[in-house]
Parts: sequence; C-alpha cells; structure tokens
Amino acid sequence: MSGKIPEEGGRGGPVRSGDGMAERLILIRHGDLGERWRGRYVGRIDVPLSAEGRQQAVALAIPVDRMDRARFWVSPLLRTRETAEIALGGTGRFEVDENLREIDFGRWDGMSFPEILAADPDAVDRWSAMEEGFVFPEGEGIADFRKRIRAAAERIIADPAESVVLFAHGGVIRFLICRFLGLPDRHHLLFEIGPASVSEIRVGGGGVLTLLNDRHHLGVG
Repeated sequence: MSGKIPEEGGRGGPVRSGDGMAERLILIRHGDLGERWRGRYVGRIDVPLSAEGRQQAVALAIPVDRMDRARFWVSPLLRTRETAEIALGGTGRFEVDENLREIDFGRWDGMSFPEILAADPDAVDRWSAMEEGFVFPEGEGIADFRKRIRAAAERIIADPAESVVLFAHGGVIRFLICRFLGLPDRHHLLFEIGPASVSEIRVGGGGVLTLLNDRHHLGVG
C-alpha cells in the first residue's frame, strides 16, 4: 500500500498508486470471552478464548491463497493471538505489534460498565471524547494512544503486501478506521465492531475509500 494518513480532523485517506485495483485492509476482532466476562471490561486480565470464541475463530479461517498474499499483524492480547493462531490454521504466520494493544483502563478490570460509571461517573465520557489530559492508570495518556495508533496506521499503508490483516481489540480497530477515513478520533463511537467480526476497508484508485463495517459478522454471510 502507499499513501498518507491525514492529520487529526483532516479528510482523505491512503492513496493507492499504480493500476487502481482495490487493496484491502481487513480488521478482525477477537472472539467471545465467555459468560463470566460478558458485559464486563477486560483490560490487563489477559484471559484466553472461551470454547465459543474458539469456534468463532474457526469460522474466521483465512484461505491458504490469501495467506500467501497478505501480511498478518496481531495485538499482544492472549485472546487475540489465539484467534489469529486458529484462523491461520496454526501456521504462526503473524507478527505481534505492540502498537495494536488496547488502551488500559487498569483499575476497572472485571467490572461491568454500570459499575464503572458508579465508581467514576465522568471517566467513560472523558475517554469517549478523547479529551486531552486524560491519563489511564498505567500512565498512558490520550496523546500517547494517538501516537501509537498513528504509527500502526502509517506502517499499514507503507506495507507492500496485497492486503494487511489485523487481529485486534474492537477499540483499537475503531481508531484505526478513524485514521484511515481522516475522521476525528471522537467518531470512533460511530463504528459498531462486534465480537468475532470482520470489517474491511477498500482503497481504490485516486484514494477512493469504502468502509464495509462488520460485513462478515458470524452467521450473517
């Protein structure tokens, strides 16, 4: 891929040079965490996939011919790495990218979102609005988060592979979509990324960019 990532709040996206054929950025969220964690935030608790999540990962299997034409990057989360390992047929043909780790809410691990809101009523709103100065328990702030997501996006468009497949947490995927579409980060809430789902960004000639959001939900076709 070739092109550039727009500055914050700008428009446009990666621009493909050459023959104008569509290139694809495929974004895969890890599968289900099981009933114990349903509706609860899981950050530093690095839990494995449930049996249901493993079944979902099998359904996301990547065809062998695509493996030969794509690059596969994975966030460091255990459940995400397990999803990639299963989807890639145990070939291990992926690279872990630390820039794709989710932002760490830390003290809220294992809490439901109503419990989080009760403990810190404004925190989720501040995070959703991507307010400057908001620092998470591990010390990473919004500016740090933006910096590494931008680095991941720039690496993607510089990659010569026909397509790049990312296995990552839904929140990271949302911000990568904003980077590619040139939207302000606060727009990330517009993108619904379900469990074990696939979103696809097509980049055509002249920089024409289309987002197929959750087109391949498990069982949807």
